Amino acid sequence: MRIGAIVTRIIQQMVRDKRTLALLFFAPLLVLSLMYFVFNSDEPEVTLVVSNGPVQLIEKLEAADFHVIENNDFTIASLKEEEFDGWLAFNQSQLKLTLLNDDPSTAKALKMKLSQFLQPEQSSKMELTTDYVYGDENTAIFDIFSPMLIGFFVFFFVFLITGIALLKERTSGTLERLLATPIKRSEIVAGYMIGYGLFALLQTTIIVLFGIYVLDIVHVGSIWLVLLINIIVALVSLSLGALLSSFAASEFQMMQFIPLVIVPQIFFSGIFPLDNMVEWLQNIGRIMPLYYAADALNGVMYKGYSFSDILPDLAILTSFALVFITLNIVSLKKYRSL
Repeated sequence: MRIGAIVTRIIQQMVRDKRTLALLFFAPLLVLSLMYFVFNSDEPEVTLVVSNGPVQLIEKLEAADFHVIENNDFTIASLKEEEFDGWLAFNQSQLKLTLLNDDPSTAKALKMKLSQFLQPEQSSKMELTTDYVYGDENTAIFDIFSPMLIGFFVFFFVFLITGIALLKERTSGTLERLLATPIKRSEIVAGYMIGYGLFALLQTTIIVLFGIYVLDIVHVGSIWLVLLINIIVALVSLSLGALLSSFAASEFQMMQFIPLVIVPQIFFSGIFPLDNMVEWLQNIGRIMPLYYAADALNGVMYKGYSFSDILPDLAILTSFALVFITLNIVSLKKYRSL
């Protein structure tokens, strides 16, 4: 009887908590569906630019599912701008293959597959040399993921710690006491952002420096740009965590936002190529803050981008932060109207 009473009480509590029930049944289906569509994306099409190549070889490449673009005036600058996978140039007795290498697995597969078709040409004493725009032949796939992982961990831990801390401010009555004073809602939000932001800044700096100098994560560009990107990422996460904490009544409910807010962003942070996904999935990815954070971090740390190159990503991330901060101010209206 006593066990039955406990079971009955738990069932009644769960039935009354509609949000928990929705997350219990909806969140796993959402994540599972995303995984299904992401892992069932089309295979990437390999694009190869060929300069001064023989017609027979080009026909063979096209028959082997290469997307071949013939351009005799092609340059490395064009390869960077267009982001093609590789460029094969024929020059008298020399074959020169230039790989973009923004995805090492694709670059290695392209080189291996291409060598099969170049054997007849090499048998006629044509020498093949290979250059890399980004990285080198020893570049591993983790060199691409590691910058994105730094941004993800900054985003995740700032979101989690800040959200729970601000939730305690509400549940302990601290926020209500603040709202009973003449202080404005915008001042309260600004105070929280700055106060918790100082700790988020320290945490972000430690994560970045540890990743680069202790774990030796690849970083070609400026470390100051890496710090700037992650500081903006932390601001986005801080403002989002503060916003969502206003919809949670307990730490448990705050944790329930992780599969809905954090997990989906993993799929669109660059770990899986977005260009290979169906269009509606690509559109979802472009409304995720981590999509732009990963693009900027990968650009600086792996490709050596400058500030002007990542400015669009920074502008979008800053816009996310401003929107979330504004929504935080608006959300305080349910406690007090000023």
